Amino acid sequence: MKKDDTFELYDLKVEVVSTGKPFVCGHREGDFFLVQGEDLVFSGTDRFSMYSLSALLPLLPAKQRVTDRNDWMYTDSMIACPDPNCGAMFKISRTGKRTFFHGECTVVPLEEE
Repeated sequence: MKKDDTFELYDLKVEVVSTGKPFVCGHREGDFFLVQGEDLVFSGTDRFSMYSLSALLPLLPAKQRVTDRNDWMYTDSMIACPDPNCGAMFKISRTGKRTFFHGECTVVPLEEE
């Protein structure tokens, strides 16, 4: 019998939202990108600040994973633009789940338990 090597990740939507302060980084309210597995899908915008992306990237893999309801990663979804003078924020929303297979994501075998 083959060992089950499945795991689930959430799909995410990262959307530019306004705080009421002026945007200074070229963001546009409503622009977004999607996270599907390891892929960033930029169908909601034709450009995205690399500085903002660098602030968001460390959080995305954690937001993709199942978390305890008491964990701050479960509740906190608004990320400020890294430019302190910019009024943009980025809302990270979970939009669905996908099932993946360990054997299709890596050549490193699962260890026996």
